[in-house]
Amino acid sequence: MAKKVKSSFFITSGQVAQNRRAHFDYEISEKFIAGIELKGTEVKSLRLGHCNINDAYGIEKDGEIFISNMSISEYANKGYESHAERRERRLLLKAKEIKQIIGELSKKGSTLVATRVFFNDRGLAKIELGLGKGKKMYDKRETQKERDWTREKQRIMINANR
Repeated sequence: MAKKVKSSFFITSGQVAQNRRAHFDYEISEKFIAGIELKGTEVKSLRLGHCNINDAYGIEKDGEIFISNMSISEYANKGYESHAERRERRLLLKAKEIKQIIGELSKKGSTLVATRVFFNDRGLAKIELGLGKGKKMYDKRETQKERDWTREKQRIMINANR
């Protein structure tokens, strides 16, 4: 028998998952926030924080946008109903946004990457997507140098104020 989960462990609003490598691997030019079409057990599993979007990306099928490779673990107290862990989930966007995304994805090298999953103030599951291009190795090194220099500047400023 599955363990009962206390209601205090559920995430009612706020961040569920984050893709930290997205900004390192991609030059993100534009961000979109979309709803996700989920099944009941997927929502319950998300509320427990069981989600992984590190490999998730957006694709276009029949004029709609789907998120692929997003992993939502099975819910422990599922009963007879269950869901596939890595299925393509439809994203709920406005028609204007869908046309814009499809136009950008048709360009060579463009990618739609999942950056974070969260619950909004109304308790609805949302996903933030970044539209951008993949970085080359030298761009990644430049980003790393920039990050290190900013950290070093902060250390210098703190030590100078003491």
